[in-house]
Amino acid sequence: MEFIYPAIFQANNDGSYTITFPDLPGCISEGKSLGNALSMAQQALTQWVGYLADKRQPIPAASPFAKIKAEGDDVVSLVRAETKDTRAVRRTVSIPRWMDDEVTRDGISLSRVLQDALSDRFLRA
Repeated sequence: MEFIYPAIFQANNDGSYTITFPDLPGCISEGKSLGNALSMAQQALTQWVGYLADKRQPIPAASPFAKIKAEGDDVVSLVRAETKDTRAVRRTVSIPRWMDDEVTRDGISLSRVLQDALSDRFLRA
């Protein structure tokens, strides 16, 4: 699922930024530079909504961008996060007998091997 929330980037005296999400109280992060802060904001948002979803808690609606007001040198920006459904699903797969014999002999988790291989493939794409 995709989530887009407005965030406030507060410039600190040392050049770093503190990021808060008005719609997600307690979702706070920091970045050493504005670029780093954008990355950290995305990570914080992804983890926050992922946690709420895992705990089956309601995910608040995002406020309209125009309603979020910055103070002083603060900057308001939209932050996008995408979460993936990590629930396991059962699939039937076929492999050659010799592979099955090797898997059994070595005590390998076929599910883990398949998940790792597919993760590698999708992350490279």
